Amino acid sequence: MQARVNYYQTSPQAAQKYIDFNMALSQSDVIKEIKHLVTLRASQLNGCAFCVDMHVKEAKIDGERELRLHHVALWRESTLFTPRERAALAWTETLTRLPEHGVDDNIYDDVRSHFSEAELSDLTFLIVAINGWNRLSIAFQVVPGSADKAFGLDKAGL
Repeated sequence: MQARVNYYQTSPQAAQKYIDFNMALSQSDVIKEIKHLVTLRASQLNGCAFCVDMHVKEAKIDGERELRLHHVALWRESTLFTPRERAALAWTETLTRLPEHGVDDNIYDDVRSHFSEAELSDLTFLIVAINGWNRLSIAFQVVPGSADKAFGLDKAGL
């Protein structure tokens, strides 16, 4: 795979604003807690090789257990996730693959039972953000691992 466009260089103002948006999200406690699972799952669903690679490495650096990372793809059958994490993963899948007739009340009620309004809002913005990054990386064929040094991901030892 060869990258098509370096969107950071081509659209620096838009890229910087998107980075700023992500940095604002990173201040949220719920984002710190659930980020790796959510970003990995959305990236898997979207088939974004760059982001799957990146988020596995980030999670490993931050101390996430490798087995849990392997189980993200099959979280429904796994016993490694808390009810709160499962609700976040279900919400991630729903918002990544938007149903034709909107979000079902049962899915909303479940995620809402585990997250405050502020947490749910932050979680939803995180899902919006990762889906945007996935679309940029897929559209422009960003090569997995190509930003490891820049993002410090070479420390993951993978």
